[in-house]
Amino acid sequence: MNRERDSETTVEEDSQPNDEVVPYSDDETEDELEDQEPAVEPEQNRVNREAEENREPFKKDCTWQVKANDRSFHEQPQFMNTKFFCIKESKYENNAIKTYKYNAFTFLPMNLFEQFKRAANFYFLVLLILQAIPQITTLAWYTTLVPLLVVLGITAIKDLMDDVARHKMDNEINNRTCEVIKDGRFKIAKWKEIQVGDVIRLKKNDFIPADILLLSSSEPNSLCYVETAELDGETNLKFKMALEITHQYLQKENSLAAFDGFIECEEPNNRLDKFTGTLFWRNTSFPLDADKILLRGCVTRNTDFCHGLVIFAGADTKIMKNSGKTRFKRTKIDYLMNYMVYTIFVVLTLLSSGLAIGHAYWEAQIGNYSWYLYDGEDSAPSYRGFLNFWGYIIVLNTLVPISLYVSVEVIRLGQSYFINWDLQMYYPEKDTPAKARTTTLNEQLGQIHYIFSDKTGTLTQNIMTFKKCCISGQIYGDHRDTSQNSHSKIEPVDFSWNTYSDGKLVFYDHYLIEQIQSGKEPEVRQFFFLLAACHTVMVDRLDVRTPEGNIRLYCKGADTVIYERLHQMNPTKQETQDALDIFASETLRTLCLCYKEIEEKEFEEWNKKYMAASVASTNREEALDKVYEEIEKDLILLGATAIEDKLQDGVPETISKLAKADIKIWVLTGDKKETAENIGFACELLTEDTTICYGEDISALLHTRMENQRNRSGVYAKFVPQVHEPFFPSGGNRALIITGSWLNEILLEKKTKRSKILKLKFPRTEEERRMRTQSKRRLEAKKEQQQQNFVDLACECSAVICCRVTPKQKAMVVDLVKRYKKAITLAIGDGANDVNMIKTAHIGVGISGQEGMQAVMSSDYSFAQFRYLQRLLLVHGRWSYIRMCKFLRYFFYKNFSFTLVHFWYSFFNGYSAQTAYEDWFITLYNVLYSSLPVLLMGLLDQDVSDKLSLRFPRLYMVGQRDLLFNYKRFFVSLLHGVLTSLILFFIPLGAYLQTVGQDGEAPSDYQSFAVTIASALVITVNFQIGLDTSYWTFVNAFSIFGSIAIYFGVMFDFHSAGIHVLLPSAFQFTGTASNALRQPYIWLTIILTVAVCLLPVVAIRFLSMTIWPSESDKIQKHRKRLKAEEQWKRRQNVFRRGVSTRRSAYAFSHQRGYADLISSGRSIRKKRYPLDAIIADGTAEYRRTVET
Repeated sequence: MNRERDSETTVEEDSQPNDEVVPYSDDETEDELEDQEPAVEPEQNRVNREAEENREPFKKDCTWQVKANDRSFHEQPQFMNTKFFCIKESKYENNAIKTYKYNAFTFLPMNLFEQFKRAANFYFLVLLILQAIPQITTLAWYTTLVPLLVVLGITAIKDLMDDVARHKMDNEINNRTCEVIKDGRFKIAKWKEIQVGDVIRLKKNDFIPADILLLSSSEPNSLCYVETAELDGETNLKFKMALEITHQYLQKENSLAAFDGFIECEEPNNRLDKFTGTLFWRNTSFPLDADKILLRGCVTRNTDFCHGLVIFAGADTKIMKNSGKTRFKRTKIDYLMNYMVYTIFVVLTLLSSGLAIGHAYWEAQIGNYSWYLYDGEDSAPSYRGFLNFWGYIIVLNTLVPISLYVSVEVIRLGQSYFINWDLQMYYPEKDTPAKARTTTLNEQLGQIHYIFSDKTGTLTQNIMTFKKCCISGQIYGDHRDTSQNSHSKIEPVDFSWNTYSDGKLVFYDHYLIEQIQSGKEPEVRQFFFLLAACHTVMVDRLDVRTPEGNIRLYCKGADTVIYERLHQMNPTKQETQDALDIFASETLRTLCLCYKEIEEKEFEEWNKKYMAASVASTNREEALDKVYEEIEKDLILLGATAIEDKLQDGVPETISKLAKADIKIWVLTGDKKETAENIGFACELLTEDTTICYGEDISALLHTRMENQRNRSGVYAKFVPQVHEPFFPSGGNRALIITGSWLNEILLEKKTKRSKILKLKFPRTEEERRMRTQSKRRLEAKKEQQQQNFVDLACECSAVICCRVTPKQKAMVVDLVKRYKKAITLAIGDGANDVNMIKTAHIGVGISGQEGMQAVMSSDYSFAQFRYLQRLLLVHGRWSYIRMCKFLRYFFYKNFSFTLVHFWYSFFNGYSAQTAYEDWFITLYNVLYSSLPVLLMGLLDQDVSDKLSLRFPRLYMVGQRDLLFNYKRFFVSLLHGVLTSLILFFIPLGAYLQTVGQDGEAPSDYQSFAVTIASALVITVNFQIGLDTSYWTFVNAFSIFGSIAIYFGVMFDFHSAGIHVLLPSAFQFTGTASNALRQPYIWLTIILTVAVCLLPVVAIRFLSMTIWPSESDKIQKHRKRLKAEEQWKRRQNVFRRGVSTRRSAYAFSHQRGYADLISSGRSIRKKRYPLDAIIADGTAEYRRTVET
């Protein structure tokens, strides 16, 4: 047992997690996490490990082979894959793309097949088949066919339009042209004719047709500038650079035609920022990476022409590999609606079974002994009952609403357009409107419990402004003149002397500029030289050595990373640390700058290792990282920068309103704890009254809870009821701030040691296997319990801030809340590191900010500013939820009211499955007579205005608590429909019994009875929706009265003699409407039926609003008085003294910089003035400006 436990212990169990470091990389595998060797390694383990390391890998990473200008090479047998039976195709795709689903021959069968895979459509197809059996059906076949064709037709037209658009786009793209080398010369060819291995030429502003290796270009050093908006939405240009050897030798057409390079690289994949390969040419191998690859979908800019070798074509390109379907998200109402449809199926089956049994009994008691009912069939009553079961399945099929799903999709589509058209969510500065990127989640926006937000670029502007710096232990950036005298009011520095200044920097420390100009402090010049060399703005350097001929390494990064790599004898280390603390207390973000002198011999040895790692065919990135680590040590600290990242407008107001709506906000960020805490105070997520709990605090609480649970899990545990015990006493405002390291510690996600047990090659005994299995189960159970306890504790806090977390941890936290709280979650972010979190949450929102469009492209909704979130949820989300709930309740009500009339009629027709309506009325009821008003209510209804929705966030809680649509509401709607159908049938029945009309004739024939019920039904259900409507417009009123008018107009047409002459078998109610409705007695019956149906509803609504008014009822009652919206007042910013200092580390760039280009020594421009010349030229003018 002790040995077993040792194998599962964590690394340094007694050590505390480090709040300053980000946990291990998301890319580490389980084997890597366990790869922590013990201090003293057993000899056998060492031998085994060395044998594993020296063994040739089973499979190379680079298995994709490309031969330049040799199409026959890629058609060799080893590259052929079996496509179908004996038909083989090359594994190398051609460059034609196919995104369409259908063609002229496959559209009808494939589309119908896809539609009939849906349970509802297949159900109605089965009904249609049953209606073709004469022994079963009492209902005309068109009553099912027409609604089914309408539903299938609408969906098919939509699919057809989408596919036609895809066909047009595919043809447009496949028929684009570019120049390809054929027969030794460049010739015009269509994109679809391009193949792997072709050498192509592109010109300025050309779209790149495939994933190609850049060989040369018209720019110096064969640079090529590309716009990647099609890939990631970013419009800023990126540069690619060819290998130096291809730049030198592959500029002319004849040399490109003779190029015979051979490439081994990775297989096609979807990683846009990764590429690993090797070029073999001229008996030398050259490393290839993503900086030398031009991806399909990009556009060449500012480059007259460039040449490239096609590596991946068509479906193998990275953009096509990324075009796979994302995970389909469904709303809570979707699942509930499906369960309710299943419930209706059960009710339908039970009703049909009961009526079938009734018919069998009736046949045995009455039908067999009534000569006038004999139909020539001598079937047994049980057989007749069996046939009647299917007959009633057909007659009562409208209990299952065929148009429900189509109507829901129409409503969701309309609600999505309202979001897109909302000018109050439009950001004019960047011309960015809000965008609903999905149409299936709108009502779920009204049910959010938890919001998980990124910080940088989501809560903040992500626009970095240089504010202060620390150089050699001295802080610069205060309001000072050239003599170091501080002033509260001083003019900002005039940078007009610098011809490269853009005029946007506002800086007040004149003394720092004086130090730069004077040149007395070499550390100051060195500091800014480092900043000028290490960033993503391209700089021109002819030589990477110092003027003395030395080689110098420059580094910039977070203090947690840099301080680990510093030389022990750094004189300003503590002073810089103090400056970092001061910067953090001012919510500034920091970076440390350092350098190192490198000996020539040391560099040569390191460069050999670097070149070997750069052409490694396996684990190239890991090999390069290891080489980088060797040289990035014993660094000399220069200083640190302090950058300001301001909050976006309206963030505190938005958080305040969302909190009042009982939405809990968690901030998940990679920033340091101090910075995240300061931002929490700045955006009022944290207040002066908030009690903050940290990782070490809750770790003790969770440990105690686990001990208590373990003690209670004894023999008598099953007899003791589970009691939820809160972690904190009631009352008080608490927040949790936890780092990624503590998160791993608490959730038992720490790296584990490699087992100290000798790992033998032969299998363990059965006993050892059983013990290991039990141990793993115990650990999993402990981990699950610990995670549940953590979620319970965190959810007791009003706010949670998780800092120094990786993208994987962000998604893990979201998943934990989804799993253990069963709550609806929303994740919002702006960068690629938020994509995992956005996809994991029920709803993902992307901010189109400074970090590209990766988050937006993975999101369900997007807009430009965090403050628009309050309108998305409190207005659009709440309205969508209310509208959808009203729509569904009414839809079920009107269908039960309509269908159950058949049920009551069965008691008077021998349970014979005879319908109570005309067949055409059954056909058009859901399609024409009652569809438009309910659709408009689902699109336009609102209980209160948008301003009042924002002013009273508590209105949002009805969606969180599922108050408007649940099983209780469903059964209330069902009961309402049952009672309405009861009234609709029995009042006309009573009115028709033993009556005589004005003409002395009895109006109590079946057809007049059917018309009376149908008329009362149409008027009742349309007036009922009028009672349910909160927001009246002309369109609503027109749809209600228009539907009633359409009913009467169509009915009189269908009951006319003319149409009966044309189709006598289909239109059998000739003259019924005109004969029945000319009698006042019938109209009085209709009016009485409608009144009895609606007056109780009016009375109940009145009593409910008077005695038990809801929050929205109260606001509606006083809405005129509440029109003037109260202005939100922000609390004064309170800075808490005496707390730990807070700072943030931030890299200026989110992508790789230009160090490779700088260190290559290759000139980019013909001539540029050096930094010294710029400073010298501007000194005199600057001094004059300062003196003035």
